[in-house]
Amino acid sequence: MMKIIVAGSKGMLAQDLIPLLKKEHEILSFDQDEIDVTDQERVLDLIGSTKPDLVINCAAYNQVDRAETDWNAAFDVNADGVQHLALACEEFGSVLCHFSTDYVFDGKSTHPYQPHDQPNPISLYGESKWAGEVVVQSILKRYYLIRTSSLYGKHGPNFVYTVLRLAQEKDVIRVVGDQVMSPTWTMNLAQGVMQLIHSDNFGVYHLTDRTGGGISWFEFAKEIVKLKGLNTRIEPTTSEEFKRPAKRPAYSVLDTTLFTETSGYEPMPWQESLKQFMDTI
Repeated sequence: MMKIIVAGSKGMLAQDLIPLLKKEHEILSFDQDEIDVTDQERVLDLIGSTKPDLVINCAAYNQVDRAETDWNAAFDVNADGVQHLALACEEFGSVLCHFSTDYVFDGKSTHPYQPHDQPNPISLYGESKWAGEVVVQSILKRYYLIRTSSLYGKHGPNFVYTVLRLAQEKDVIRVVGDQVMSPTWTMNLAQGVMQLIHSDNFGVYHLTDRTGGGISWFEFAKEIVKLKGLNTRIEPTTSEEFKRPAKRPAYSVLDTTLFTETSGYEPMPWQESLKQFMDTI
């Protein structure tokens, strides 16, 4: 049994992860109002007084478009906050489990990104997450750095909920078809994290739902509507037509092979993950 601190406990991932962790470990969970990761003194005090075996950082600034103008807030949480956690873990001998994103890549690849591929973010959000990765790897030797992608889950706003809402309001929904990624159900991710933290195999990993070479948001939306038995028509559009403040990678599929080889966890195919999630809502 480990003593584990979970920061960002009210986030979408944390709310699926904490119940799993509690079955085997002693869990101390804190949300932003209880532990602000940008407050270095508070972070040091908490980790110093509790001396956890593992700190899981689910605290993050995830507003991709807002980060283009609110970049100070993004870097405060995704870079400085991560540095505070990493320094405290180093001082008190704790392992850090930290989450990053497919958006650290530029999307120019034609095959799934490997954990060792060089990041080259094209948005300020991506840059803030890449800065957090650099901090973890420069300060710590014992860490799990898990890149994931396009999260959806029961406990937070996400693409699946948005499509279902729009499908109630519109006969036709237009969704970008030229951005290829791998969606990730938070429960699939949480189960994988459970196995990895028991492995003591530290390093950088990728974990998403299994998509082979990836799917587009358009394909994902079509499956959501199909599973729900809705008549709404999904039509493809382009990133150029559907302009957003922040650039998105055209291709950001993450290769999960190393994760499976190391932890033994085989992520579910994306269709099965989506079906199981839809059955819970």
